Amino acid sequence: MGGVEPWVWWLIAAVGLGIPLVMTAMPEFGMFSVGAVAAAVTQAFFGGGVVAQVLVFTVVSVALIAVVRPLAARSRAQNPRLASGVEALTGRQALVLERVDSQGGRIKLAGEVWSARSFDADQVYEKGRQVDVVEIDGATAVVI
Repeated sequence: MGGVEPWVWWLIAAVGLGIPLVMTAMPEFGMFSVGAVAAAVTQAFFGGGVVAQVLVFTVVSVALIAVVRPLAARSRAQNPRLASGVEALTGRQALVLERVDSQGGRIKLAGEVWSARSFDADQVYEKGRQVDVVEIDGATAVVI
């Protein structure tokens, strides 16, 4: 290959496969990149021929995809999504500071004063009562 060792070409391929990994966040490219490094090691340290190099590249890449993808999917399914921002406020309890009805009112939620309105148009919550936040509508907590 023009005076360049075959393992160098495998390393160039590994870097080339690493670029789309970074740009697209597709882990499969990283697994192919590891397969290319394994093929380079096969040639550089063990003197494997072209067939051995391609075979090692294929086996390592496919094995990583077959093992890592299901593990990652299982891990993603088991970890609950962490709520943040206003999503984290839904389901919390709040203290009524000023009467809350369908037109408005004030509550203390997570240490802050929020405007609030009742979920049910007929429901009224007086000062000092505990309420549950069912949703955040803009800057207003909807409570029951």
